[in-house]
Amino acid sequence: MLTIYRRHQKRCQHRREGRRYRRCSCAIWVHGHLNGEDIHKSLNARDWQKAQGIVREWEVEGKQPVAAKIVTVEHASEEFLRDAVSRNLREPTIYKYRLLFRRMKSFADEQGFQSIRQFDLPAARAFRATWPNRNIAARKKLEALRAFFRFCWESGWIENNPASKLKPPKTFAPPTMPFTRAEVARVLAACDQYGLGYGNAGKASAWRLKTLLQLLRFSGLRIRDAVTLRRDHVVDGKLLLYTAKTGTPVYCPLPDFLAEALTTLPGREYFFWSGVGKPKSCVGDWQRSLRKLFLLASVPGGHAHRFRHTFATDLLLAGVPLDRVATLLGHTNSKVTERHYAPWIRARQEQLEADVKRVWDQSLSPCDSPSRVARIN
Repeated sequence: MLTIYRRHQKRCQHRREGRRYRRCSCAIWVHGHLNGEDIHKSLNARDWQKAQGIVREWEVEGKQPVAAKIVTVEHASEEFLRDAVSRNLREPTIYKYRLLFRRMKSFADEQGFQSIRQFDLPAARAFRATWPNRNIAARKKLEALRAFFRFCWESGWIENNPASKLKPPKTFAPPTMPFTRAEVARVLAACDQYGLGYGNAGKASAWRLKTLLQLLRFSGLRIRDAVTLRRDHVVDGKLLLYTAKTGTPVYCPLPDFLAEALTTLPGREYFFWSGVGKPKSCVGDWQRSLRKLFLLASVPGGHAHRFRHTFATDLLLAGVPLDRVATLLGHTNSKVTERHYAPWIRARQEQLEADVKRVWDQSLSPCDSPSRVARIN
């Protein structure tokens, strides 16, 4: 005869009540004898009715099914990362998966999970509750968790994808805020103060930093693409490269003074990177310099990506079509550009203003004319 029971965790508040208490969410185990065989194991279930169904099938068949190979969280995550590398995913993307798996492994150890099959829907919800991420970061992390469990389901290690039933968090997208002309002028002027007190080395650093700012301003590149820009990608004052994030080819002319400034920078293969080490470390070094520069310029909330926003909004306000701006930004789809820069599309804003004025003309009566209102006042 087989008996199922709750095996309470150390943190379970009903642990003192013993095996008879069933209303918690602790794992369900089975104990007893079946055809002379001693059975004492986990059923990999938390739902009581599901556990009863499993035991009932065993008793009808007169034996327990052959135990499947236990796939641990660590093994599943290693296989997923190996597949991600073979798919040529970007290193920053793989790094984010590693952080997710590190937290997931710690959670599994705390819960006493030995198999990836023990991650059911309640466990997935409990795991998400441990995340410190909020807003867009939490949504992106949930997408990564769904991708991982989908990989496990396709590999036959789990019966379903528990993360697919997790509802996404409510997100708030902050408005896109470009730099004003005054802020750009203050930032460029602060470059002259950046290298003070360090002699010729300080002047050289200030010049490199100022050139990087101009490149960000007039190309719309992301900070990673800008600092890892190769010299052979600037030919005759024109910029041609594939963006690291989307792999989309970007072709953009540069101002003459910027193209000339780039040629004066030291280095062989790259303008702003030695080529030694990881690009992420190089990006971090330049971001620290930019934070110091924005403090000198008294520009609150300044960061490198706002130069990209400035580049895009200037084009849209000048009446450049949305699809052309999307191409210059390296977006694979103009919908991405529209989502971030919709308030800055000049043609759309002019159309909205024309619609409002047309409604005014249709709804206002002759007695509501400005001249009549002025006479009454």
